[in-house]
Amino acid sequence: RQFLVLMSVYLFDPTVLLASGIQEIHADQEMIGKISAAGQSMQCSASLDVLFLLDGSYSIGKGSFERSKHFAGKLCDALDIGPDRVRVGMIQFSSTPHLEFPLDSYLTKQEVKEGIKRTVFRGGSTETARALKYILRKGFPGGRNSSVPEVLIIISDGKSQGSTAMPAMQVKERHVIVFAVGIKFPRWEELQVLASEPTEQHLLFAGDAADAANGLYSTLTGSVCSATAPGCKVESHPCERRTLETVKELAGNYVCWKGSKQPSAVRASLCPFYRWKRVLIKHPSRCFRTVCPEPCDSQPCQNGGTCVPGGLDRYHCLCPVGYGGDVHCAPKQSLECGVDLLFLMDSSAGVTLEGFLRYKAFLKRFLQAAMGRDSPMNVGVAQYDNDVRIPIEVGQHKDAFSFMKSIDALNFSGGGTLTGRALRYVAQHGFRSAPVFADVQDDLPRVVVLLTDSKSQDPVAEAAKYARDRDLFLIAVGSSFVRAELAKVTGNPKQTIVYSDAQDLFNRIPELQRRICSVDNPEGCQAQSLDLAFAVDASAGVGLENFMRLRDFVRSSHLHFSINRDITQIALVVYGSKPHTMFALDTHTSNSALLQAIDQVPFLGDSASAGSAFLHIYSDVMTVQKGARPGVNKVVVVLTNGGGMEDAAAPAQQLRDNGILVFVVVIGDAQRDMLLKVAGSPNYLVHISSYEDLQYYQDLIIERICEEAKSPVNLCKPNPCMNQGVCILGPGSYRCECHGWEGPHCESRVLRGDSPRSAVLPPHSHVQQRSGGLQHFSRAPRQTKRH
Repeated sequence: RQFLVLMSVYLFDPTVLLASGIQEIHADQEMIGKISAAGQSMQCSASLDVLFLLDGSYSIGKGSFERSKHFAGKLCDALDIGPDRVRVGMIQFSSTPHLEFPLDSYLTKQEVKEGIKRTVFRGGSTETARALKYILRKGFPGGRNSSVPEVLIIISDGKSQGSTAMPAMQVKERHVIVFAVGIKFPRWEELQVLASEPTEQHLLFAGDAADAANGLYSTLTGSVCSATAPGCKVESHPCERRTLETVKELAGNYVCWKGSKQPSAVRASLCPFYRWKRVLIKHPSRCFRTVCPEPCDSQPCQNGGTCVPGGLDRYHCLCPVGYGGDVHCAPKQSLECGVDLLFLMDSSAGVTLEGFLRYKAFLKRFLQAAMGRDSPMNVGVAQYDNDVRIPIEVGQHKDAFSFMKSIDALNFSGGGTLTGRALRYVAQHGFRSAPVFADVQDDLPRVVVLLTDSKSQDPVAEAAKYARDRDLFLIAVGSSFVRAELAKVTGNPKQTIVYSDAQDLFNRIPELQRRICSVDNPEGCQAQSLDLAFAVDASAGVGLENFMRLRDFVRSSHLHFSINRDITQIALVVYGSKPHTMFALDTHTSNSALLQAIDQVPFLGDSASAGSAFLHIYSDVMTVQKGARPGVNKVVVVLTNGGGMEDAAAPAQQLRDNGILVFVVVIGDAQRDMLLKVAGSPNYLVHISSYEDLQYYQDLIIERICEEAKSPVNLCKPNPCMNQGVCILGPGSYRCECHGWEGPHCESRVLRGDSPRSAVLPPHSHVQQRSGGLQHFSRAPRQTKRH
């Protein structure tokens, strides 16, 4: 069998009519989208010879010729082009046909498309019949001699200068199926003569390449192409094609003057007046298209999520706030922790009725996202203004539905804002869960979440301390207007959640969930091995007062880490014009000892040189002899106002090249371009506007450090071998190749007569100098590698 695909281009002024009006499939937008999506993903996979015959005549014009080439390239995307599958060639015709490239020239899809792009417009008259006779006489140049089906694609404007009926019939008698594809404003009558039967399945419009590819595929499916994908089927849709024609119409009768047979005589008469205009001639038809079920048809997204298709079998859900933890927006069954949780909700006049209703909606969304049937969490709600009430006791409801009905029943009261009094009240009366046995106490952590947007009219600091001293874990949620007061309530900025607007409040639900569950599992790198060095700018540019803030930041940051030789080690370097090590990585092995050492760090007050600090850390801090552990992630956090960074880029890069990550925390105005060179990436640069705001960025900085602590490491970076020893990696271990030195890390000079030796060490190994000599310590192996 042979196939012919005919594409026709009818060129008019594109401002006359949009091309989308030439063919219209009568279906809803959802169906049109499915047809287009299927057309973009389909491929006809078969042994097939395809020959494009492009009209390059003057009636086409260069612009439409280029569009024809573009469409031919798009149609190639629907063909599985390869040496043993689909082969493609091209002939351009106008007054005479001209072979652009035979079918055996290009055997890959990319080569064919490049060949189409290189085709040059020739111009001439439109001799479609002569082109068809050329094919009848010559066959397919470079083809496989009818041993496989042949497809001829003729691209013309449908206005041949000769009759096409006879040669078109002869082509079809040779078992060539003709697809007539119109471009721009086709003359569909001539295309129907050229197209194979049934013509409805062989007439296409190139204004929508995806639709045309779908139509081509739909017609060839089963007879030539492989079967459709499971679930896909060919459907018939009513459609309408239009032809733009110039017609003559009677405009009216006007008085005209005519002569008579009598000399010098003229008589008046009515004469018809005609005008020419362009009209659309409609051609009702049927369009056959393949439609595949989309993944979103089954409505996989729950709880108001929006399904976004990503192809025939892929999709993703855009979830409302609070449901983003599941791919289908399913509600999280419960928080991953067991707590007694009490929401303390401000219902005073300060929050207004609108704010109170917003808090109720927030509580309902939180419960939907966090409270499941088997949740170990007990939840209650308290309201306060001048007085305090607990309308929903902790543990009163075990399912979200009944809980939300109780929330709906809460009423706004107005009145004063006595937050301090409310905190004292819930500390005394908020948790009354009765134990199962008299001698067994409820040992679940007790969490109070304060929801407020107005400043308290009574002191909150002492009341909050009273609550914390009774083992209540306080979390405060409010607007930036009350940020300072919220920090007094929690005593820790980490437990303060500030939102910027109404919608941002709902965006904070996942963060609130993490904060609640951190009560028994403090965030930080509690279980991650890490060698961490702080480099603190103690120069005059920072100033004594701001230096104290930087020191306090280091002081509070260490609480997020378990300080010992097996988990986290911390070193501290302060620098001005010269760096000074306050304590090395292996100096302190407990949080309390580290805390005392930080309090003794002095202010220097001279000029700053961050570059010298980085060099010092590389050569004298992150080394095996100073306690650095091979196989453990290493991070340097520099706290500075941005001064003295001019010489820091190269030393910082040296640290990174040796497996040591550099975080740059800059407070105040500084040149971002220079800071980026030092940090190496925007991900490792934190720019803070003021020293007062530094505490609010601690969570972000600690989180990024802890993410780095989970990254794979290279046991030989930085080089654990001393005295120019060479580190050689092994499977889950390393060894030091020493020259003139010996020991696990080349730490001992070879005495005369001795021979150098090297030892194979597992990761986390280090050497300590003791009175009895060098001792080798091994730790749990870590067989990962970071380049």
